[in-house]
Amino acid sequence: MLDIKFIRENKDLVAAGAKKKHIEFNVEELLTADDARRLLQTNIEKMRADQNKASQNVMKVADAERLQLINEMKKLKEELAKDEEKLKDVVKSWQTLMLQVPNIPDMSVPEGVSDADNKEVKVWGKKPNFNFKPKNHVELMEELDMVDLKKGSEVAGFRGYYLKNAAAKLSFAIWQLSFDFFLKRGGFEPMIVPSLVKRSALMGTGYLPQGEEDLYKTQDGDYLAGTAEVATMSYFADTILSAEELPKKILAFSPCFRREAGSYGKDTKGIMRVHEFYKLEQVVLCEASHEESVKNHEWVNRNTEEMMELLNIPYHTIINCGGDLGLGQVKKYDIELWIPSESKYREISSASYFHDFQTRRLNIKYKDKDGKLRFVHSLNSTALPTPRILIALIENNQQEDGSVKVPEVLQKFMGTDVIKKLPN
Repeated sequence: MLDIKFIRENKDLVAAGAKKKHIEFNVEELLTADDARRLLQTNIEKMRADQNKASQNVMKVADAERLQLINEMKKLKEELAKDEEKLKDVVKSWQTLMLQVPNIPDMSVPEGVSDADNKEVKVWGKKPNFNFKPKNHVELMEELDMVDLKKGSEVAGFRGYYLKNAAAKLSFAIWQLSFDFFLKRGGFEPMIVPSLVKRSALMGTGYLPQGEEDLYKTQDGDYLAGTAEVATMSYFADTILSAEELPKKILAFSPCFRREAGSYGKDTKGIMRVHEFYKLEQVVLCEASHEESVKNHEWVNRNTEEMMELLNIPYHTIINCGGDLGLGQVKKYDIELWIPSESKYREISSASYFHDFQTRRLNIKYKDKDGKLRFVHSLNSTALPTPRILIALIENNQQEDGSVKVPEVLQKFMGTDVIKKLPN
């Protein structure tokens, strides 16, 4: 959420930001609603002042004047009640519009309509040069008895899966390696956070109201979050931090759930796009400075890049264009891993910063050096998602006999340097 004062003073900038993000938003409609809200509030405050003044004077006047004054007070009370009811409706409309205001993208964000317009900014690693036709992850994992998609769909429905044997061990190995790696980056506090959250948590982080169709909802009106960011940010709601606590860095882990409502027909086989998964997330709260947001954004993204380098998986990093940014994002990087069977890169991580878009909604503040209360800036980045990471790891390390080499950094957790077909 942006500050209404900022919107009023920079309406052309806000309109340009919405245009760059290809989000339909009418700034003038919001300002008209805000004018109505302010006018009603002014009138109500004046009537309340007049009402208080009349109440103080009613016993000071003669009987004849008192009756007239009481009648005037009654009329004023009725008018006040009508305007207060009007204000409720006006504020409701105003709040709805305020929640739809897109954050303004950074100047470095490229123009574009969709992910096809994202720009590559970095390439790392040597793509494997197989002297045989590489198999896809489904073939490899099924032959090595690592996954059961048939039973997964029978038990969990479409996109359901069971990870078995080496795949289960590999998942635990990657989680352990990731915890060790990221906690050594400096300053991270580890958290296991809930995935079952209230609507207010998703509103606060900007996933609602726009992302409703991609969320699972319970019969009690709560939701299953698609990222640990939601519960982690909400942990600090209505909190005042000290400047000395910043930047606050959290390494959060949770199960995650997404309906994948907008991905009909995409990645229907395998474990690329599933409804239930696990994710380690980097969440950072920093002082209200664009420079600090940019610095931390580069840092969290580089952390994930280095994790991929540790696993020796080829990747490239892209900067997302305006049309591929969410409502609250100022700038976003995606890291995509090389998938040999598809001969292309696929997303593994997103790193974004929001300025005070989320923290204004969640009321997360800090006292600066002058003792002034300010909204902190927030940013987040995927540290590691499973099972998606298994796809690139397995495909890039496959061998001609169908076995899979285990990256050196994972061998101590796996107890082997190669995954082979289990004996019958």
